[in-house]
This record gives sequence, structure tokens and C-alpha cells, in this order.
Amino acid sequence: MKARESGMPEEDSWASFFEVDKAIARLLPKDTLNGDWVEFGCGYGTFTLPASQRIAGTLKALDIEPEMIHAIEQLSAKHCLNNIEVEQRDFVQFGTGLGDQTQSGAMIYNLLHLDGPVDLLKEAYRTLKVGGCLSVIHWRGDIPTPRGPALEIRPSPEQCCEWIEAAGFKHIQAIDLADCCPYHFGLLAWR
Repeated sequence: MKARESGMPEEDSWASFFEVDKAIARLLPKDTLNGDWVEFGCGYGTFTLPASQRIAGTLKALDIEPEMIHAIEQLSAKHCLNNIEVEQRDFVQFGTGLGDQTQSGAMIYNLLHLDGPVDLLKEAYRTLKVGGCLSVIHWRGDIPTPRGPALEIRPSPEQCCEWIEAAGFKHIQAIDLADCCPYHFGLLAWR
């Protein structure tokens, strides 16, 4: 698997695409908040900090970019968030390093345009406890967006559902994000 250019904008521009608190309230089911979660590709921490404030366990935030890891470390220290663990890791090539069935949830936001998305989803599945939740956000390809990956590599919600199912997940559910993330769609699935 390899990453493809996603068109990641500057941080201020990126944050303007989301009403994060509304999105996180819909994308982290209440029955999964007592356990640990893993975030694949934490980026600027747009979702990391609000998610960590909702869960009772630890949020393991992974990213390949050292500057993103450093930014999350600074933000979590600034906000006294002690339940965030950050790790610079190429999880696409080497996996998460987490044990089997140890997580209550997994966040994969804006990454399913990577080559081999089913492999990434299988890694998330492997880490989730039975009943654990996969939370997905991705750029829409059916409308113009100010940024994001090239339209030809953006998966549709239907394609993502097929990949999620192929990775072993059940009970896939579309999440309406139109009022808080108008350029994105959301999905939840359970192990």
C-alpha cells in the first residue's frame, strides 16, 4: 500500500471545513466511549482533541508526518489532555502496532483514497473488540470541494461500504454530516 497525494490544505483552511464537535458527536457512538480508540492519520488534530475529550479511555493518534505528531503533542499538553498517545508511524506499511481486539473504536478520516484501502480497513478491524466501532469520514466526489484529493481517486460512499464489508465489518450505517461537514460523508460500522 502507498499513500497518494491528498491535497491537504493549511491548518486554518482545513479547520474551516468542519464543525468538529457536531461531527464527533455523531461519529463516536455513546456505547463505545468507555474504551480506547485509535486514530489513523491524526493530521493537525482537528478530530483528535475533541474525540479525546469524549472518550474515557486512551486515544492512540498515529501519523507518518513528524510535524503532525509534534503539533498534537503540543496541543494535548496545552489543553491538559492526558489520554492522547501520539506515535509517528507508517501504519499503511507496518500496521498500528496495537494488539488484536484491544480498541473500542477506530477513526479513519480522509484516508480511503489510499492504494489498498481494504488492507487499512482490515487493520482497523483486527484492532477492534467485538462490538467495536469504525468511524469513517471522506471527501465527497459528487460536488465541487475547495480542496481534497483528486476526484478520480475519491471513493463514493457505496465503494467505501463495499470495502468496509470486505474487511469484515457489519451493520454499516451512513451518517448525515451535511450541516457540519458539507464536503464530506460519514459512515459507521461495527465488528
